[in-house]
Amino acid sequence: MKKYDSEDRRIDEQSVFEQQPLKLSRRRFLLGTSAMAAVPLLSGLWPKSALAEAISQALPQFVALRQAQKGILTAAHWGAFEAIVENGKMIGVQSVNDDPYPNELVTMAPYQVHAKNRIKYPMVRKSWLEHGPGSHPELRGNDEWVRVSWDKALDLVSKQIARLQKEFGPQSIYAGSYGWKSVGMLHNSRTLLQRLMNLSGGFLGYAGDYSTGAAQVIMTHVVGSMEVYEQQTAWPNVIENSQLVIMWGCNPMVTLKNSWNVPDHYGQTGFEALKKKGTRIISIDPVHNDSAKFVNAEWIAPHPYTDSAMLLGIAHTLLTEKLHNPDFIKTYTVGFDKFEQYLMGKTDGEEKTAEWAEAICGIKADTLRQLARDMAKNRTMIMGGWGIQRQHHGEQPHWMLVTVASMLGQIGLPGGGFGFSYHYSSGGSPTAKGGIVAGISAGNAPKNAPTPIPVARIAECLTSPGKTVDFNGNKVTYPEVKMIYVSGGNPFHQHQDTNNLRKAYSHAETVVVNEPYWTATAKHADIVFPVTTSYERNDLEMGGDYSQLYVFPMHQCVPPQFEARNDFDIFAGLADRLGVHDAFTEGKDETQWLKGMYDDMKLQARNARVALPPFDMFWASNNYVRFPVPEANTQWVRFADFRENPLLNPLGTPSGKIEIFSDTIAKMNYADCKGHPSWMPPHEWYKADIAEKYPLSLNTAHATNRLHSQLDNTPLREKHAVADREAILINPQDAEKRGIKNGDLVRAFNDRGQILVGAIVSEDIRSGVVRISEGAWFDPANPGEDKPLCKNGNVNCLTFDIGSSSLAQGNCGQMAQLEIEKYTGPMLKNTAHDVPMGA
Repeated sequence: MKKYDSEDRRIDEQSVFEQQPLKLSRRRFLLGTSAMAAVPLLSGLWPKSALAEAISQALPQFVALRQAQKGILTAAHWGAFEAIVENGKMIGVQSVNDDPYPNELVTMAPYQVHAKNRIKYPMVRKSWLEHGPGSHPELRGNDEWVRVSWDKALDLVSKQIARLQKEFGPQSIYAGSYGWKSVGMLHNSRTLLQRLMNLSGGFLGYAGDYSTGAAQVIMTHVVGSMEVYEQQTAWPNVIENSQLVIMWGCNPMVTLKNSWNVPDHYGQTGFEALKKKGTRIISIDPVHNDSAKFVNAEWIAPHPYTDSAMLLGIAHTLLTEKLHNPDFIKTYTVGFDKFEQYLMGKTDGEEKTAEWAEAICGIKADTLRQLARDMAKNRTMIMGGWGIQRQHHGEQPHWMLVTVASMLGQIGLPGGGFGFSYHYSSGGSPTAKGGIVAGISAGNAPKNAPTPIPVARIAECLTSPGKTVDFNGNKVTYPEVKMIYVSGGNPFHQHQDTNNLRKAYSHAETVVVNEPYWTATAKHADIVFPVTTSYERNDLEMGGDYSQLYVFPMHQCVPPQFEARNDFDIFAGLADRLGVHDAFTEGKDETQWLKGMYDDMKLQARNARVALPPFDMFWASNNYVRFPVPEANTQWVRFADFRENPLLNPLGTPSGKIEIFSDTIAKMNYADCKGHPSWMPPHEWYKADIAEKYPLSLNTAHATNRLHSQLDNTPLREKHAVADREAILINPQDAEKRGIKNGDLVRAFNDRGQILVGAIVSEDIRSGVVRISEGAWFDPANPGEDKPLCKNGNVNCLTFDIGSSSLAQGNCGQMAQLEIEKYTGPMLKNTAHDVPMGA
């Protein structure tokens, strides 16, 4: 297929879509500074070069610029860094000087670029290529692959999109493609996919996310915003004023290594400061986690999935011992009277005393009462994690945390209240004053675009077209999906009940995946496009999700490997075949897009009185931008304006106040989410009938040396793998009962699946609980089996796939009941990171 220019002349597609070096204008670059006139415009990047030095000397007014020290500036979810390149190969990295808490994840960039399991060429599954869409879906993950040209692959995919749009409409193509992608505002694979699909007829999208599916919905009803992605009371204020910090279900020293954009790593310095000050910290988690140890926190270990009951026991103590703040409740909340009736057992005959809570959560009543007293006596900051809401009835723990914080009456005070993003992307990092880089837009959905489905219900959608489900007061009917397009995600790591997902995928005729590596998702596709890593293309990205502190240039460090193409070029190629090329590209190439993004940001910065150089000069200088932070922002307090005047600064709820009772939710009449927070036994837990067969409660977690499934194919895996598998943390009592010793190979199993994991026997976990980190790539021993043994330890083979409730339909990825045994079967090679047949 060829592209035509405005004079209808053929342009060779290779020259149009192949990655090109960023083009810089010498005239614009040299404009306005005689000191630069003698410096030749070189064709590469020059750390500590004459060019960089000349910029520094000639343009001292650009005080926001920070110069690279020895390598090529780029960035990842785990930090900004300089790439060391020799002879076209990345051989090392160095974190930028401004990073206050660099981590070793950045050292994996060379291994990402030069990974052995890179997808080298466009590939098509043999059965699909020979027999067409829908052919032998049961062979996905176990079929041979055939290399094809880029022309062939683009033709195949574009023809399927056009056919399905014409015959079945946009609802037949699921292009939600939710995942962590790579950083970069231009090569945002999910946005680019949706931009293409909006221009070519529309697509089935999603609502919500896996990270905070339950919390973001319930918090909108309770405090008028999603809250989980909001800025927190600034760290300097917390350090100065908080007397008691409760880390409830979070492990921030691990999760703060990464960020949705590029992390500023400020949050770690906050926890370090609390430690040095000696602030009292309590960690509530079934596991004595890394963060609790780092800050010398007291450890309270409840039974998993019982947080709501534990919080009700605390609330009961606050109320009955008159430790609560009735003035705050009266002025700033609505519905406490109805919640009080439930708390005192007037509505269900069961008073939620500390003893009642002890019987559920396993924490002694005296401990709960003392915790309530300590929280009331001190200026208390409750830092809630997200794991406690990735559970059945996951809406309730976050609702209860806000309710307890309301009873304490410290919301809006310095160092007090609650926050749900201190463990994520450095919430609480003071906000800078400068400009923001806006990325490429997905555009507008066509008028006939289908209603999005809850993101975590995709497997049910695939298997049950026509089924109608409740979702946040509305009804959603699943369409029949014919095609799945995944770009920037890894559903075979992300989604619960992996074996059920495999079956669900068989209902789709065609699965397309854009991916740099042979992940399980790529192996279960029909057509795969090889994509560049972010180090093989040019881009821009913000640093500091909440602080907006940096602008980082992401320079192309090495040429595209093998036949990989960047995301923009791949979708431009499809857009060309679908007749929407000009609308997709807007007539701009990579350089022009990046310049436009920078110029818009530069104008904002100028209005904020921060001078920045022209784009060409900025790009050539190998500098990044660090914006100033106003002193006032270091003392910002969340909800302070609301507390000062709730009438002038109402929340986004119907009442304008914190809704401890939500009339909106009550009118939905959901049996699994009432009008006030409550305790409801989950689908699986240690007191359920299923626990007789599977007595151990699963606790999943973010891995220390990964970002979800990213980096599982790098040498960092050797630091956490046990017996060449994902690790399982087991209490010595549970291990001894089963004859398991430290380092043993263990089979973990339930009715949904089975996995091989390596045992770590430790007192750092409560008896009756096991912890397995999420993110291990799915690696079935026998792909033809219904529930094969995963040789690499993908924990989602064990989790169940139901919605958190009718309200949010969030995922339940943090929970399951299971059993374990010492593995005595044949030795099985771990092939999770191998390339498939024909590749």
